[in-house]
Amino acid sequence: MSTSKNVFISHHHKDDKAVSDFTNLLAGKDYNIRNSSIRVNDKNKDRLEKKQIPRKTLERLLRMKMKFAGTVVVLVGSQTHSREWVNWEIEEAERQGKRILGVFMQGAKDSDIPEALEKFGDGLVGWNSEKIIAGLEGEDVGWCNSGGQPRTPTNNVKRIGCQ
Repeated sequence: MSTSKNVFISHHHKDDKAVSDFTNLLAGKDYNIRNSSIRVNDKNKDRLEKKQIPRKTLERLLRMKMKFAGTVVVLVGSQTHSREWVNWEIEEAERQGKRILGVFMQGAKDSDIPEALEKFGDGLVGWNSEKIIAGLEGEDVGWCNSGGQPRTPTNNVKRIGCQ
């Protein structure tokens, strides 16, 4: 039986291919991802780089797209930690009460983890479909380092729902 989930995939736009790789990884397990995040086409990329789109407009668009998602997935790559918008998206996910799951892309290192993910994340896993699916299903998947071994998150705060 196929499962579908609405997610928002926060990522560095140079890692756009990894978004497709991520959805394909889970599709191989009959797990369909409906991603509401922004993928930048060439026309918009040029406008973004020239700062022709007002920040408030981008923030409003990202908020609307994130509301659609049940979980925010943060793809952690070699430059993710330095991306202002990735940290903003994680902080917005926290404001919206979303589950936040970090996923190490292949080749990423522990030093690549965004500060906001350390602070607000619900878990951090490797490029492992079973662990990712468990995290998307709301299971406590814990925190792993880039090699897949367990580690303690720096925030070490347990979130409590209001239900």
